[in-house]
Amino acid sequence: MIKPIYGLMAEFDNPTALVAAARAAREKGYRRLDAYSPFPIEELTDALHLHHNKLPLIVLFGGIVGGLAGYLLQYYVTVIYFPINIAGRPLHSWPSYIIITFETTILFAAISAVLGLLALCGLPMPYHPTFNVPRFALASRNRFFLCIESRDPLFDRARTIEFLETLEPREVSEVAP
Repeated sequence: MIKPIYGLMAEFDNPTALVAAARAAREKGYRRLDAYSPFPIEELTDALHLHHNKLPLIVLFGGIVGGLAGYLLQYYVTVIYFPINIAGRPLHSWPSYIIITFETTILFAAISAVLGLLALCGLPMPYHPTFNVPRFALASRNRFFLCIESRDPLFDRARTIEFLETLEPREVSEVAP
């Protein structure tokens, strides 16, 4: 019986080779890819098709909730819970609510941005299967890695190894789960 693996990882010497490998893998039909590099590579985002992000919607929703919460809290306190009629002014004086409403909008949007980013990135993550590859420690220094996950519909261990070797990596490794 063949033991299950998380995926296959190819090691490259430079960012150009990594970007070319990611593009080739996408063209071949692989969709469950991840790349690791010691610094950000702008072309890699295009090569992996990582454009769709839910974070702006999370921040927008957090800002709307914050604005509504700030406004409704002030309305509740000044009109319902503790109404004080001062010099015949209306209880619901919305112009005075603008500052707090703005501040709670910014506060909730910022908090939702931080929490949304952590959730979407899957953090905190004290363990990841790629840490099992001995040479992966070089990813923080001077090596570039492309991982094709085994849950990819096109993944077949033998064919994927053959494909990765055609990309001329330094080494192809199996990633244990």
